[in-house]
Amino acid sequence: MADRASDIHLEPTKTSLRLRMRVDGTMHEVANLLPVLGPAVVARLKVLSGMDIAIHRNPQDGRFSATVNGRGLDVRTSTFPTIWGEKAVLRLLDRTGLQLSVSTLMSGKTLDGFRDLIKRPEGIVLVTGPTGSGKTSTLYAALSELAESGKNVITIEDPIEYWLPGVSQGQTNRKAGFTFAQGFRAILRQDPDVIMVGEIRDPETLETAIEASLTGHLVLSTLHTNGAVATLTRLLEMGVEPYLLASAVTGVLAQRLVRRVARAAARRCRSRMRRGISLARTSPPPSVAARGATSAAASATAAGLACTSCSR
Repeated sequence: MADRASDIHLEPTKTSLRLRMRVDGTMHEVANLLPVLGPAVVARLKVLSGMDIAIHRNPQDGRFSATVNGRGLDVRTSTFPTIWGEKAVLRLLDRTGLQLSVSTLMSGKTLDGFRDLIKRPEGIVLVTGPTGSGKTSTLYAALSELAESGKNVITIEDPIEYWLPGVSQGQTNRKAGFTFAQGFRAILRQDPDVIMVGEIRDPETLETAIEASLTGHLVLSTLHTNGAVATLTRLLEMGVEPYLLASAVTGVLAQRLVRRVARAAARRCRSRMRRGISLARTSPPPSVAARGATSAAASATAAGLACTSCSR
């Protein structure tokens, strides 16, 4: 928690049990434990997460809750059999750290445009980006604002990462045959105003989402693509007709997480800005733009040093 880790990896090797953490998107090795500890640690995690401790050859998923230093923590657990034993990955979800306001995640024209999209009574709004880029956090922030407006908000997720007040949240169950498509169709009979689907994974779910958006519902979902334009190509590849796509999809938001320099370790430096591109600006100065952005200009940026505050 103190290191702001998002994931903890327990990886068995031939000679040790390697413990690593992912902090700000980068993996950091923490310790190498005795390999004999691996089975006992994984078995304990299975008990906490409600898994079957007798199953070692198949992957399993589970979750549990804990309190660390007075902060509520949800832990998603995943096991995977490897040649040296079962690997376990813990996804740490800090309930107190969830930003439930869109204004804390974006600003300027992006904020105004996104709020305009989620305030519309119908249509599909998609948030895209790679794994771990904050897509779910963005949707949860949007759902929180919509729930406060008194609308009937229902979700179907896999899994539920955070519990939101005022939102009816459902979770898929593959063993019981409860899929995204089946849950989506059931939600339509619950008189919803806003529907959030964790991810559009198959043509059936996409078809149901389009039907819902065309019948007066606002649908929010995520898609794994590299950009906003690629999202439309991906939807066409899933079999949707272009005219339905144009009528149903109202907006696509592509996002990334950017690593920031710690304030305690930042130092001023001077960098050369060429062709109007700078790490510290989103557009070139007027003088550079007037010259066609062909000349070099000096721009003040911040460079990171070894930080004693965050140990990174």
